[in-house]
Amino acid sequence: MKHSLIVGFSFGLTSGIITTLGLMVGLHSGTHSKLVVIGGVLTIAIADAFSDAFGIHISEESENKHTTKEIWESTIATFLSKFVFALAFIVPVLLFQLTTAIIVSVVWGLSLLGFFSFYIAKGQKVNPWKVVIEHLVIALVVIIMTHYAGEWISSAFGC
Repeated sequence: MKHSLIVGFSFGLTSGIITTLGLMVGLHSGTHSKLVVIGGVLTIAIADAFSDAFGIHISEESENKHTTKEIWESTIATFLSKFVFALAFIVPVLLFQLTTAIIVSVVWGLSLLGFFSFYIAKGQKVNPWKVVIEHLVIALVVIIMTHYAGEWISSAFGC
């Protein structure tokens, strides 16, 4: 796979999973509203996908070593992967009760992140378990922090 596509896909997948799970967990903890969680995921899928794609675009341009085509490949791959991975988290919310959907989403998202981290580590010929654990711990820190942030907002502002 081309470097520019790997950059966009890996960034979009990782950001799509971690950002969306963090948002979902925080909104669930703060509101317990299915509608709010779906609205948040849609917002992330659109606004954050564009923002991340633009960030990759600027980052790749600033390196001053990529062709215009490579820059746009990374930009589009970032947008599409972030958009698709973020939107995919709506499926469990539509199929299950909200608390169950959050649990299913966290397990599914961490599994995807773990498999992708394993794949990347094998390609780099480094210890895959160290990479997987590192990436999952980072994701879990985000999930835990957003859970408590949602609870704090709910209790502080009476939501």
